[in-house]
Amino acid sequence: MSNIDLTPLYRTMVGFDRLAGMIDQAARLDGAQGYPPYNIERVEENAFAIEIAVAGFTQDEIDIETKEGQLTVAGKKAETEDGNGRNFLHRGIAQRSFIRRFQLADHVIVTGASLEHGVLRIDLIREIPEEKKVRKIEIGAPAATGPKLIGKKKASDAA
Repeated sequence: MSNIDLTPLYRTMVGFDRLAGMIDQAARLDGAQGYPPYNIERVEENAFAIEIAVAGFTQDEIDIETKEGQLTVAGKKAETEDGNGRNFLHRGIAQRSFIRRFQLADHVIVTGASLEHGVLRIDLIREIPEEKKVRKIEIGAPAATGPKLIGKKKASDAA
């Protein structure tokens, strides 16, 4: 994987340090990580769901945390010896621990999570504060006095 030097961004983007930091952080993440696979679904206009395939994990082995706009899902599988007399010829179901991180947009919060049939579903909702919502501005009737002229004299005042 090639490394990209983002140092010039810090010199030219005054006031956008957070954006440059996010780009730098994204460049450091391993984009080839594919385990566990996941889906992101838009349920409604302001509701989303993340589904992660976690076959073989129980609720007690999965931790979900949010901190500073980042959702972290971690699965910790206890190391077990195959003491049950099992002799695998092929082991295709992954039993390894994982950490999957998602950067949440502003005002997105986690409302719940459920684990069913090996699929972890995390429900998210975007709650925009009242002061950030779009407001409709009514256009009122024109003023009764008529338009005001600035810097011009009336014709009757000039004489």
